[in-house]
Amino acid sequence: MREESLAFVAVENVSKTYSDQDSSGGVQVLRDVSVEIAEGEFVCLMGPSGSGKSTLLTILGAMNHPSEGRLVIDGIDVYALSDERRADFRLQYLGFVFQQHHLMPYLNAIENVMLPLATLKLAGIEKRRRALDVLEKVGLGDKASRLPSQLSGGEQGRLAIARALVNDPPLLLADEPTGTLDTKTGDEIMKVFLDLNSLGQTIFMVSHNPANAALVHRVLHIRDGEFEATSDKKDARTVTRLSPAL
Repeated sequence: MREESLAFVAVENVSKTYSDQDSSGGVQVLRDVSVEIAEGEFVCLMGPSGSGKSTLLTILGAMNHPSEGRLVIDGIDVYALSDERRADFRLQYLGFVFQQHHLMPYLNAIENVMLPLATLKLAGIEKRRRALDVLEKVGLGDKASRLPSQLSGGEQGRLAIARALVNDPPLLLADEPTGTLDTKTGDEIMKVFLDLNSLGQTIFMVSHNPANAALVHRVLHIRDGEFEATSDKKDARTVTRLSPAL
């Protein structure tokens, strides 16, 4: 079902309450949150532990039904879809990059990237072509046959990004993608995100790192389930901190 929406992503008055045996009213994690994200925007969500960051990310990822409110992406009321159609929506619209890369150690790079294509009715040669295309995009085209253990930390991060991109999703969701990395490797990953965004990729990233947040279009601050002041970086973004092009 299609809905009119000016923004590519619209979070509309979303609240989330989890049941709690010790609380008759449950625990409210998000409180009437609203935000719009434009197509091609790079947005960073920041906040202390327990502020609602992860809950909001899982709602954006079509994995966590809000208690109240709506999520509309590209005119689609996501949680009005059936479970089966919402699973199809995730596959078509969303790419996920996690802090822990969750790479399959016994599969090589191109096989890891091909995993999201397993349920698609595509010829094997087409799946490999798509996987190799995104490996080239993140600078790993010459390492398609290597196992994750044969890649550096930064290369493993880029491999995880390639896997998230293989279905050409309009929206990329990243959860602390540099959280466990040293500065140099984290810069390498942020360079990939910025390059993708410069090509029009819409990105929503959760991060605790102010240096990363300084590179994006807009920063959202959340505390106790509510948004605080918003920072707009559109005219001030710089990549001088980053490592040279990959």
